[in-house]
Parts: sequence; C-alpha cells; structure tokens
Amino acid sequence: MNASIHPKYAADFTAKDFLKCVLLKVWCVLSFAMLVIANLPNMASAQSSFGSGIYVKVLNISSSVGTEAYALFDSSVYFPIEFPRYATNIVVVEIRYAVVRGDLSDILPETYEFAIIHDENMDGKLDTNRLNIPTEGHGFSNDVKTMIRPPSFSDAGFPYDGEYMGLTISLHY
Repeated sequence: MNASIHPKYAADFTAKDFLKCVLLKVWCVLSFAMLVIANLPNMASAQSSFGSGIYVKVLNISSSVGTEAYALFDSSVYFPIEFPRYATNIVVVEIRYAVVRGDLSDILPETYEFAIIHDENMDGKLDTNRLNIPTEGHGFSNDVKTMIRPPSFSDAGFPYDGEYMGLTISLHY
C-alpha cells in the first residue's frame, strides 16, 4: 500500500507535526473569538428584545399543594377575586418548591396591578370566608398587605415601561 494515505502512528509524530497541530488549534480558537466579537452587537439586541417582560419571584409559600396563579390587571375591575375572568395576563404554575417564579412576556407599557394567589384547592379563584377575608395565600404588587378588602389600584399599581422588570412578592395567609 501507499504509505502516504496511512495515518501516522503516535511514535511517528515529529516536533514539527506537533507544532502544526498546536498552531491549527490556536488559529481555530482565534477565528471563533473573532466571530463572536464581530457578532456582539447582534447578540446584545437579541437579548434585549428577548429579555423584556415581568418576572415575578414569590416568597413565603406555606405548602407545595396546589398552584400559584399570577394575574396582571390593567384596571381595578374585579381585582383580584375574579382573576381568571378579568385579568389582562394570567400564568398558572404548579408549586414544587418553597420559591416559585412566574414569567409574563409580551406586555404593553402601561400601569398595572399584580396579584398572586396560592390556589391550594385549584378552583381558579381566591377563596374567602363569610367575612370576605381570604383563606388562601395571596400577595400584591408593591407588597401591599390587606385585611378586609383588596388594595386600591393606586396602592398596588406600578408603571411598566416595556423593558425587563423583576418583582419579588411575599404571600400572606
């Protein structure tokens, strides 16, 4: 057979072959780095358009039973009791850990109220007792605490400018 088509064995490698291999690897790494640097402006604009939305971290969850319902309202009508029917955006997340995170995207810039309900019996509403006091965990934007009535739009309302926004809300039982 022709010796030029057989691969070299490790013992046949010379220092010159090793140097060629190292130089080829260095050239590949430098070429990749130049491609990444050349595309940084494109990657930055892709991240900023993908990264917009409201991201909510929920604290003080009493149990891992049920779901967390994240409801975004653009008016105070039926806030927060009728959230499945009147919320602008709703995300429902099954609870698995003591801290849950919900992400809302494609939201227009406006003033909103945010309600989170720990729907333990998964009936799609905030359960209350005969005095209309919530019997399930709940939390609101601006971490407004309530006793007898839901917070007003001015108390729980916040402006959203269309960019990334992170909220942390504690549940109250």
